[in-house]
Amino acid sequence: MAIQSTRSIWRFGQTVLGIIFRHPIPGTSIIPILPDGRIVLIRRRDNGRWALPGGMVDWGEDVPNAVRRELMEETGLDLIRIRRLVGVYSAPDRDPRIHSICIVVEAEVQGKMQVQDDLEVMEIQAFSLDSLPPEQMSHDHSRQLEDYLKGLTTLA
Repeated sequence: MAIQSTRSIWRFGQTVLGIIFRHPIPGTSIIPILPDGRIVLIRRRDNGRWALPGGMVDWGEDVPNAVRRELMEETGLDLIRIRRLVGVYSAPDRDPRIHSICIVVEAEVQGKMQVQDDLEVMEIQAFSLDSLPPEQMSHDHSRQLEDYLKGLTTLA
């Protein structure tokens, strides 16, 4: 009887975990615009590529607060205001780690750029539109930035 009960509990636990982890995780990417018009990018420690700052939306957190938090955690910059929605990117392979749905926003920012999370971020740099890094960015951030530069609002 105890074995039967243990198996039932285990199956129930597996079902719950399957439901939780078989759903995409919401996240955000931020296109931070400094007062002089430059775009702030981070260089990720895990793959060495340039990326837009951002990350997962925490439990109990809305997207605007996730934008504010992730911006501060990764760049040290303050969010002045979210200017516009650039797009929602949901391709299952857009993030090599997990299936995530990324909400991308353009944000007006200010402050001093400073790495806050040196486990995730190697470097922070501001780029003018004519000096953006030519190499492929992390995840699908090249596409996100390209869509932004074209003035698109993308659902992909």
